[in-house]
Amino acid sequence: MRVLIVAATRPEVEPLVSALSNPVAHNRVLSGILGLHKIDVLLSGVGMVATAVWTTRALAIGGYDLALNLGVCGSFNPDLPPPTVVHIVSESMPELGAEDGPAFLPIGQLGLLKDDEYPWTSGRLLNLEPPPIPALAALSEVAGITVNTVHGDEASIARLLARERADVESMEGAAFAYACLAAGVPFAQVRAVSNRVERRNRAAWDLPGAIAALGRVSLQLLTSNV
Repeated sequence: MRVLIVAATRPEVEPLVSALSNPVAHNRVLSGILGLHKIDVLLSGVGMVATAVWTTRALAIGGYDLALNLGVCGSFNPDLPPPTVVHIVSESMPELGAEDGPAFLPIGQLGLLKDDEYPWTSGRLLNLEPPPIPALAALSEVAGITVNTVHGDEASIARLLARERADVESMEGAAFAYACLAAGVPFAQVRAVSNRVERRNRAAWDLPGAIAALGRVSLQLLTSNV
């Protein structure tokens, strides 16, 4: 298979990159072989805009059989502590809308986007047909949100969770999912929890553990019978 890996930064996927044979770097892409698969690792950069642009460009010219978004994330769910690895099957962009005084009006409520306007389903981006990979099926399926500003204030976290289902958050996931749904390419978003979503506290993060756990799972995904 020809597989596209999308990651915001190289450190997040360094264990996978190190396992590639015959690696070749070109622009933002590191290409190599892993088992029977040709792998292109696209380092998209951080955030929704960069991820949407570079993922769409790669999918338009690449002829990929499968796309994977790998990275770290923050967890709202106490049952998902660091360095749990999860499969994000549902995404939303909770900042997409308008303020009306202290109230937030989602984009659908503004009449600018229908809840089921493709590729949205009931106001979310859903991965209804993830690739049938045993190592993927073994992961917990969770709901994610994608934001431009990661949460680090107790009041804003409480407001978010009062109106949005969210197990984890990232800065790229929804953009990746949207691009794959639009392109009709099978995909999965797999992330390792590096921290709880709380008042910013880098001392409580386990970034090395999350990257190591993600590396182990990503190699399992790509050496399974896919």
